Amino acid sequence: MKTSRKTDYELVQEFVEGSQSGIELLIRRHKSRVFTYIMLMVKNEQLAEDIFQDTFIKVIFSLKAGKYKDNGRFLSWVIRIAHNLVIDHFRKEKQMNTVSNDDTLVDLFNNRKLTEKNVEENIIYEQVCEDIRTLIEKLPDDQKEVILLRHYGDLSFKEIADQTGVSINTALGRMRYALINLRKLIQKHDINLMIS
Repeated sequence: MKTSRKTDYELVQEFVEGSQSGIELLIRRHKSRVFTYIMLMVKNEQLAEDIFQDTFIKVIFSLKAGKYKDNGRFLSWVIRIAHNLVIDHFRKEKQMNTVSNDDTLVDLFNNRKLTEKNVEENIIYEQVCEDIRTLIEKLPDDQKEVILLRHYGDLSFKEIADQTGVSINTALGRMRYALINLRKLIQKHDINLMIS
């Protein structure tokens, strides 16, 4: 079998069994998507490179520790690791900025008022973002994934559908249910999303 034709699962198995070429091929195969995803989030090439390196270091350790269970979605698993590392970075920096071309989530992702803020508004904005991220974590995995890829990764619904192996309608449906569930959680936890 030609190496380039091997599935992600076969390459993972090769790596777990001791072949370094398995992980090298996986990195080459997915570098563009993973790096682009990180770059879209951090908008800084050097930082994106660092997080990309950290992502695959974590992938390697996770694979060696047997933490990856194949479900035909290796790329999604890697992007989730990258996403978590990006979020960790922004948490440390206390400057998470969420930007989107979509206006479906309480207009939080497109609020023009956020461009010029005083210190108090910055604190409120950071708290609102933290509250939203906490609520997103409570969503079912498939809904959480589409929110993260759309609003934090800035991917189109077609890209989300391709990456997660579902139809565009399914991706849109997951987003719809995610937003409905987020609204319910916002009401349940009595969270105020108003940013002066």
